Amino acid sequence: MTLKRVVVTGLGALTPIGNTVQEYWNSLSTGVSGAGLITKWDASKHKTKFACEVKGFNPENFIDRKEARKMDPFTQYAVACSAEAIKDARIDASLNPDRIGVIWGAGIGGLRTFHDEVCGYAKGDGTPRFNPFFIPKMIIDISAGYISMINGFRGPNFSTVSACASSSNALVDAYNYIRLGKADIIVTGGSEAAIVESGIGGFNACKALSERNDDPATASRPFDKDRDGFVMGEGAGALVLEEYEHAKRRGATIYAEVIGGGMSADAYHLTAPHPEGLGAKNVMLNVLSDNNTQPEEVDYINVHGTSTPLGDIAELSAIQAVFGEHAYKLNISSTKSMTGHLLGAAGAIEAIASILAIKYQLVPPTINHFTDDDQIDSKLNLTFNKAQSRKITVAMSNTFGFGGHNASVLFRKIEG
Repeated sequence: MTLKRVVVTGLGALTPIGNTVQEYWNSLSTGVSGAGLITKWDASKHKTKFACEVKGFNPENFIDRKEARKMDPFTQYAVACSAEAIKDARIDASLNPDRIGVIWGAGIGGLRTFHDEVCGYAKGDGTPRFNPFFIPKMIIDISAGYISMINGFRGPNFSTVSACASSSNALVDAYNYIRLGKADIIVTGGSEAAIVESGIGGFNACKALSERNDDPATASRPFDKDRDGFVMGEGAGALVLEEYEHAKRRGATIYAEVIGGGMSADAYHLTAPHPEGLGAKNVMLNVLSDNNTQPEEVDYINVHGTSTPLGDIAELSAIQAVFGEHAYKLNISSTKSMTGHLLGAAGAIEAIASILAIKYQLVPPTINHFTDDDQIDSKLNLTFNKAQSRKITVAMSNTFGFGGHNASVLFRKIEG
């Protein structure tokens, strides 16, 4: 069986550093931090009082007010973000809706809805008074459902859940469904809205978050000696994946070709990475072998790079094991230094960053580097503090999740 080629023909972004793709890229390329004190609720009693919040988002700009009230913020983000990508890809009524699918990722889903409903019940007299939309607002698959219902897409439709690798897994699944001929177009990506009292408190309890409350803007500092955990982010990223010949026939804009999707498991620990980066090593080997890409062909890696003491070291060790001497010729950067960690949506917005790096031939920086870490090879180019221009033909995007879930996606520039 001959596998079909898959390309990216539409992008949408709703992030802590920009509510459109262009705003997002402008901030990425100039090193803007999206972190600040939490404004959505009173975080004064929490160990971590800051996050990377989406700013200035009004769901009613995208969704009827009555319908918006039926949605958790993570679904509102998904609907708004996917609308940008669908418009960008020029998907219209001339296309067969039975051949257009939606595969959407989230790690947590409707946490605000769950938190509010349970807190309301706990404060009551024990009488169950729940919102009739409680369950459909909370469940993770509802975002994919809404995107399909709003747009009339009747192709494959489901959600992927693999913690912080969720939207990368969605991309890999979308890529596979199209190259197997199961769909012509799939809207894919992920959304998350976990900056909630229980979300921040829960990640604090497992000692995952930075507590640099005196200077939130510099708290996400991947690969810095003084990193102390990740910064929570929220938002969404959407990509329209399309079969190459189908895209060519309708004159679609092609951003890049998807040339590989890899997955693996650490099989090691609930929250910690394998100390030798074994799962990370395997997922990168898998994504390279998926389309017989040689390590020397890769120019840029947008790493998972969460700013945790163990995770950053493990990923760089894996990169050196996979790429050998070529590791020193790569540009490596963590855009989480700017966006924070969007959990299940991280893979989507970082895939977009990788694609835009190819488009603009510019590597976005790892900001907030102040002190070298003796455990990190100083010869690696981690693109500290300032974007770097270079020829980028192939870019890799890595994401790893609690439970040992790993996913990696590979993109290639298409000439002409």
